[in-house]
Amino acid sequence: MKILVSIVSLIALLLVLLAGPLHKFGFIDLGSAFTGFKFGVYAGVAALVLLLLQVVLMRKTVTIGSTIMVIVFSAIAIALPLSMLSKGKSVPPIHDISTDLVNPPKFVAIAPLRAGAPNPVEYDGSETAEQQGQAYPELKTLSYPQPKAELITAIEQAAKNLDWELVNTNANEGLIEATDTTAWFGFKDDVVIRINDKGDARLVDIRSKSRVGASDLGKNAERIGTFIKELNIVLAK
Repeated sequence: MKILVSIVSLIALLLVLLAGPLHKFGFIDLGSAFTGFKFGVYAGVAALVLLLLQVVLMRKTVTIGSTIMVIVFSAIAIALPLSMLSKGKSVPPIHDISTDLVNPPKFVAIAPLRAGAPNPVEYDGSETAEQQGQAYPELKTLSYPQPKAELITAIEQAAKNLDWELVNTNANEGLIEATDTTAWFGFKDDVVIRINDKGDARLVDIRSKSRVGASDLGKNAERIGTFIKELNIVLAK
C-alpha cells in the first residue's frame, strides 16, 4: 500500500511539472499539456485518499518520511493548476496589453514572426481596451527627460537584463521590438516599445501580446510592470 500511494503521488507530481517542459520542447501540444494538469490534480487527490485509507486501515505501514513525501507531492500537483485557474478567474480574459489604449504601438519586424499564430498581430480593439482599463488602470504612457538615443540604449539594456530576445531596433522611428519566452511552457510573447518626442520630454509606450491563449493570466501586464521597473533602474545608474 505504501508503495502504491507513493507511486500515485509521484505520477501526480510528474503530470503537472512535466506538462510545461514537454510542451516547450515540442513533445506534446498545449491541449495535451492541460490534460496532464487535469489528471495530475485527479492523481494528487487520489494519492491523498489512498494515504488516508492507509492511515486508517494499515497504520503499521505508515512512515513519517513517506507520508510527508506523498503530502508534498500531492499538494504541489493540486495547488499549481488550481492556482493558475484562480489567477485566470481574477483577471480579464485578454492577452494584448498596452500603455496606450487609443493608439497602441504596432508590431513591425515581429509581424512576420507571428504568422500563423492563433492570436493575430493586430490590436484586439475597444473591448480589450475597456477590460484592461478596469483591470490595470496603473498602466499609462511614461514620460522621460532623457534624449531618445539614451532611452533606446537603456531600453535595450533593460530588455537584455530580463532575458528578452531583441528582434529589431529602429532608432529613426523610435521602435524597439523583442520577444520574451516564458520559462515553464515556453510561450512566446512579443513586446514593442515606442518612443515619441513631446517638447522636452520623451513619451514611452509599451505593448505586450501573447501569441497563443485567450487569457494571459495577467502575464503581459506583469511583464510591462517588470520592464518599467528595470528600465528605471538602468536609467538611474
